[in-house]
Amino acid sequence: MKKVVIVIPAYNEGDRIGKCLEDYIDFFGKLKKDKVIDYEIVVVLNGCKDNTNEVVESFRVNNKEVVILDFEESGKGFAVVEGFKEGLRMKGDLIGFVDADNATPSGAFYGLVRHINDYDGIIANRWDEESLVGKRDFYLRLRSSVFNLVVRTLFLFNYRDTQCGAKLFTNEFIKKVHPKLGNSEWSFDVDLLFYARYFGFRIRSIPTEWHDKTGSKVSKWTPGRMFFSVFRLRLVHSPFSFILRFHKKLPRKMQVSYLFRKR
Repeated sequence: MKKVVIVIPAYNEGDRIGKCLEDYIDFFGKLKKDKVIDYEIVVVLNGCKDNTNEVVESFRVNNKEVVILDFEESGKGFAVVEGFKEGLRMKGDLIGFVDADNATPSGAFYGLVRHINDYDGIIANRWDEESLVGKRDFYLRLRSSVFNLVVRTLFLFNYRDTQCGAKLFTNEFIKKVHPKLGNSEWSFDVDLLFYARYFGFRIRSIPTEWHDKTGSKVSKWTPGRMFFSVFRLRLVHSPFSFILRFHKKLPRKMQVSYLFRKR
């Protein structure tokens, strides 16, 4: 059987991650029992200050497939990379990640597993006309579409949805790409896809099922952080990266990132 390692980054997800784990353990547990596929779930706690650890531990006690990594450092990019490293140690044939809020249900994630075929990676696309997407807030849809337009313009991507929190890759892909990835926060997914193209990997985009969830960590400062992060990443991967070195030498309060610091 092939083994899939599912990384779930979690920052203060005590109120939401339980439903996600229940769904994924039940779904993939049945597949494992029927010898369709083996699986491991790696929950990466990053800077949690709530009861996320206790909630996940309650599932781990009765499910040996659940592994917990606990770090004081926060950031989705950092958490996913650490999960990737664990997936490689587990010798996962396929290694991917999904958000802790269960916006992408287990069946939709399994769709990635079934359709990766000979590709090096596969990503969920909420903007595909065949996707089943629940009602979304107009402001969130607008922000998402504008952000994606900016990303496609800056990086010349043909992906319509770089930010959906459901992606899956081969072991070979993760081995090659993960050492290059940094904690690029909101632009982590963009950085991941940039290196996929840089190394010549083939990535497939498919329709998905996705449902907006309450309890989002998004704040009024999030749009600014997102756009600053992706513009910064574009500079990192350009001949003008020296601008960032100059910017970093400026006094803290004169740096653009200071305006969008966590509050």
